[in-house]
Amino acid sequence: MKERYADPKLKIFALNSNRPLAQKIADEVGVELGKLSVDRFSDGEIQINIEESVRGDNVYVIQSTSAPVNDNLMELMIMIDALRRASANTINVVLPYYGYARQDRKARSREPITAKLVANMLQNSGVTRIVALDLHAAQIQGFFDIPVDHLMGAPLLADYFINEGVAANAVVVSPDHGGVTRARALAEFLKAPIAIIDKRRPRPNVAKIMNIIGDVKGKKCIMIDDMIDTAGTISKGAQALMDAGAEEVYASATHAVLSGPAIERLDNSPLKQVVVTDSIQLPDEKQIDKIVQVSVAPLIGAAIKRINENRPVSPLFNNRFEQANED
Repeated sequence: MKERYADPKLKIFALNSNRPLAQKIADEVGVELGKLSVDRFSDGEIQINIEESVRGDNVYVIQSTSAPVNDNLMELMIMIDALRRASANTINVVLPYYGYARQDRKARSREPITAKLVANMLQNSGVTRIVALDLHAAQIQGFFDIPVDHLMGAPLLADYFINEGVAANAVVVSPDHGGVTRARALAEFLKAPIAIIDKRRPRPNVAKIMNIIGDVKGKKCIMIDDMIDTAGTISKGAQALMDAGAEEVYASATHAVLSGPAIERLDNSPLKQVVVTDSIQLPDEKQIDKIVQVSVAPLIGAAIKRINENRPVSPLFNNRFEQANED
């Protein structure tokens, strides 16, 4: 643990979705994790007991709403209610991964907008602030009428590729047109050009690659996305880039959802490495040799301290993280 944080009113609690990350964040801030128990009644209902006073405290709750998403979301809602009834001064929810974010608009008739539904649930439960990491769509910030600090994983991923010497002769590749802004952000950190994979998605989790826009021949290609789910897009994109003459292909993403056949697809793909963060806890069976995890704990820890001290958070993603942390 770093030097102990001076403000006794700042408290961090971890629920069940990603306790290792929560512990790292607490260590970065310089506080101990708050004491609580998360149990189940015999019928499966969630029971939470906060085992220390939080009256008047500024509380940060770490919870990724990843699989099992409904259980983790319900845990979070119950925790918020407990904190509100225990007279916490502020309730700050840290969402390293925001579940249900992909349904952010009505793409077809009679579809729900679940990203907005979750935002309503959190806000109506009494949350003071949201701290999120690489939301699937930036407009989700506008679904809230409370402050939302939207952190970016690109500086951390950029640091990894620079330190590993991959940035030289690199080109950053967006796996689709919608990810160009994300690719450009990483490319600026790496001082590299970008390319775009032109694809069509006839139905969810199915992608058909049509063309590659940009020069990738003889380059180290770094594909960037906010998440890797079934890995179909990333695997097909990697093969298309190798077929177009790429020297090496890397995949990078903030959120390693890795559902269904993802691990098998990544293992059998021409990808040299898959660089992800620990926003979602990976079970042992998903930790294959190709996957490298970069911790977001330093980024989130720095954000929590800046928020608590009423300092700007923007330097954490306007610059490379190593530079911003010295700010």
